[in-house]
Amino acid sequence: MQVKDRLAIVTGGASGLGAATARALADKGAKVGVLDRDAKKGAAFAEEIGGTFCACDVADPRSAEAALETCIAAFGAPAVLVNCAGIGTASRVVGRDGPMPLEDFERVVRVNLIGTFNMIRLVGARMSVGEPDVTGARGVIISTASVAAFEGQIGQAAYAASKGGIAALTLPVARELARFGIRVLTIAPGLFKTPLLEELPEETQAALGAAIPYPARLGDPREFASLALAMIDNDYLNGEIVRLDGALRMQPK
Repeated sequence: MQVKDRLAIVTGGASGLGAATARALADKGAKVGVLDRDAKKGAAFAEEIGGTFCACDVADPRSAEAALETCIAAFGAPAVLVNCAGIGTASRVVGRDGPMPLEDFERVVRVNLIGTFNMIRLVGARMSVGEPDVTGARGVIISTASVAAFEGQIGQAAYAASKGGIAALTLPVARELARFGIRVLTIAPGLFKTPLLEELPEETQAALGAAIPYPARLGDPREFASLALAMIDNDYLNGEIVRLDGALRMQPK
């Protein structure tokens, strides 16, 4: 599907994987709606790539609806949604201080899984009534899971559950939205050089990269963006989860 002059919405779009994807879409001529909770960074970045910024809590229906309407008012009906907004936390189910606080689990699932579903349902509804292209396509939705969805490590129960839920959404939603000409896909990245990992010491980053079979380094967010663009471009790719991890398989800890 062609993205030139069409609205592409990227959540978590102010930094990391989201920013790389937003920039790549803008370079292809898309009109990019950058959604993020960081208003200062998001507004500056959106201006840099010629897009529009909307402050948004993806798990809040009213916030997400308002952000979506702002993007549509600026650029028209959405043709692409890339869900990159997400958080992580490390906590054992039963630790030294007792059981993991339930609110910690709820917070991660709310942002990662419920937030992803919220954006899928809202953007999907707008896509479904949009004008199809000559092939009958109306849009592409790409979400971000993680290798932790399949090999969650000790301390990753909440994160793995949220990302596993995103992976599990892929096929049923692809089947449901197929009648509208909307494709649904998921990327499951491994260890990428995002702002979170960049906070770690250089030697720690190097050790993490060395654990990856090939290439033995952290992933570059531009590689995530490149895969997202390839998914959008390939009209026969649908209902699939693609690992992007250099053949990494996570160990228990």
